[in-house]
Amino acid sequence: MATQATAHNSFSFLRIAITVQTLTIFLQAVSAGLLLTSSYGETLHSVGARVMYGASLLYVLAAVLAWKPGGGSPRPVWHASGFLVLASVQVALGIAHVPSVHLPLGVLMFGLSVLALVRR
Repeated sequence: MATQATAHNSFSFLRIAITVQTLTIFLQAVSAGLLLTSSYGETLHSVGARVMYGASLLYVLAAVLAWKPGGGSPRPVWHASGFLVLASVQVALGIAHVPSVHLPLGVLMFGLSVLALVRR
């Protein structure tokens, strides 16, 4: 009985983490538009990058918690870890000002995050 409750709580935490990640990536797209049209867009996009990266870390934590104590599949851990690698590359490309790769990678990340959310 306690294992089912733990698995359910871990599952809910994982779903929340993926939702937060998806929303932060979407907000990054909005702030990228503001980056092109307003003076405060750069600040908003920079802060959003940190929040998005934190959300990716939260996703990894939630996946590990759903897997280890909950006895779930390790597959979400691999997905979350891969996403953290993509987020790291995305941040590095943004800092290096490489929009030709940064923008398509952002679109890919949003699509993958929505896909992960739908599968949960």
